[in-house]
Amino acid sequence: MYRMKKTKIVATMSDFRCTEEFVKQLFDAGMDVVRVNSAHVSEDGATHIVETVHRVNPAIPIMIDTKGPEIRVTTIADEYGNSINFRPGDRVAVRGSDGSDFTTRKVVYMNVPSIVSDIPVGARMLIADGELEIRVVGKNDTELDCEFVVGGAMRSRKSVNVPGVSIDLPSVTEKDRRFIEWAVKNDVDFIAHSFVRSARDIRAVQDILDAHGSNIKIISKIENQEGLDNIDEIIEASYGIMVARGDLGVELPAEVIPNTQRRIVEKCICAKRPVIIATQMLYSMVKSPRPTRAEVSDVASAIYERVDAVMLSDETAMGDFPVQSVETMARIAREIERDETHFKPMIDMDMVSVNHEITAQLARSAVRASTNLPIKYVVLDTKTGRTGRYLAAFRGRKTVMAVCYQLHAQRILALSYGVVPILRNQELSDRYHFLVDALEFLDQYRKLDDGDLMAIVGGSFGPDGGASYVEIANVQNIRKRNEEIVAQHNC
Repeated sequence: MYRMKKTKIVATMSDFRCTEEFVKQLFDAGMDVVRVNSAHVSEDGATHIVETVHRVNPAIPIMIDTKGPEIRVTTIADEYGNSINFRPGDRVAVRGSDGSDFTTRKVVYMNVPSIVSDIPVGARMLIADGELEIRVVGKNDTELDCEFVVGGAMRSRKSVNVPGVSIDLPSVTEKDRRFIEWAVKNDVDFIAHSFVRSARDIRAVQDILDAHGSNIKIISKIENQEGLDNIDEIIEASYGIMVARGDLGVELPAEVIPNTQRRIVEKCICAKRPVIIATQMLYSMVKSPRPTRAEVSDVASAIYERVDAVMLSDETAMGDFPVQSVETMARIAREIERDETHFKPMIDMDMVSVNHEITAQLARSAVRASTNLPIKYVVLDTKTGRTGRYLAAFRGRKTVMAVCYQLHAQRILALSYGVVPILRNQELSDRYHFLVDALEFLDQYRKLDDGDLMAIVGGSFGPDGGASYVEIANVQNIRKRNEEIVAQHNC
C-alpha cells in the first residue's frame, strides 16, 4: 500500500543540499514532513527549501522551528582567542547583559538582563549542553558568585540551562517573530516553537498568526522542566507536541527521559494531539551507513509507544547518509507495525478522550468496526483535517484514507498516525462521491475486489457540516451508487 507505514517521518533539511533530486530521494525513502530549523538557516535559505520541496510535490508539508527564548553566554573577549579554559573550583562572577558585553575569565556575561534576580543561590547552571557546570554559591544585586563544578573550554554563544528555575524570558524573540511572519507568507504548515514553558508562550505565537489570518498549526517543543510542569495546559493549547530530548536531556537525568517521554506520548494520544519524538534517533548515521543496535531499539520503542512521528535532525540536514537514514527509519517502522500482538487499537482504552464530541464518537465507532469486521480501509472526507486527526488518535490497524477538500488539510494530516491524505479533484456536495476519489487512488496501488469492505465516516450536510455518520459498504455498492449519482447529474 501507499507509503506502507503508519508512523510518519519528519526529516530536517538544510539549504546547502536542497535540490529537487534530493527531496525526491528522501520522499521516496519514506519522508512525510520536511523540517527547517530557523536557528541554522536564513530567510532566503528557508525560502529556497520551501520552493524546492513544493516543486517536487506540493502536498509535502513544511515545518519550521523557531529559535525560541534561550540563555547564552556572550562573545568571548578577543584577548582569550576562541575559548577560556576553566577548572573545577574556579570562581567567576555571572552578570546579565543585553549581549554587548564580552565574557572574560573573571566575569561571564549572559544574554538575559534579569539573570541575577531570577537565579537563586544553590542553583546549577549547565553550559554547552552540560559540558561545563557551575553552581551559584552567593549573589548580590549585580552579580552571581559562582564556582565551577565541571570545568572545560567555554566558547562564545554557548547555551545555558538552569534546571528547575523559571527565567524571565520573552515568549517570542524578534527573530522568532520575523520567521513566523515569513512562514505565513511562504505557505508553511507547522511552526514548532522552541522552549515552550506554558500556554502563554503558545498564545504569543497564535496571536501573531491570528493577526495575519493564518491557519498554520503550532507544535510545542518540550525542552525544559518548566514545560514538563505545565504539560497539560501546553497540550491543550497546542496542535501537537514535539518531545525534544536534546535540551530536555540536559535538564533531566538521562534515566528519567524514557518514562518522561512515555507519559507525554500517552497524554497526547488522550488529547488527540500529534506527538513527535526527536533528537539523536539515528545519530550515528551522520557518519555511518548503519545505525547502532541501541538506536534501532530507541526508534522501535517510540513506535511501540504509538507516536505519530519520529524525527531526523543532523542525519538528513548534514549527515553523510541522509537517504539511508530515512530508509532505515521507514524499515524499522514497517517491521514494528507488523507486530499485531502489541498493535491493538485503543478504542477500549480510557486514555483517548471523547468529551461528548460527535466526531470523536464516530471515529471510535469506525475504528471499532474496522477491528470487528474484515474491513480493508477506513475512508473519510474532511475539510479541516479534524476527523482524520481523531481517527488517528484511536490508532486502528487499518489505514485511514482521508479525502481532503483543501491542500492545507492534506498537508497537516500527513503528520497523523496511519492517515493517507489525498486531495479531491473537484468538490461535490453529495455524500458519496468522495469515496470514488479514494477508490481510484487505492486502485493505483492495490487492486480492490468488489466484496472488499470499507468503513466510511462522512457528513450528510456538505463539507462545512462535519462528520455525521458511519456506514459500512463494499466496493461494488459504492461504485454502483456513484454510477447512479452520475446518471442523475447527467439527466
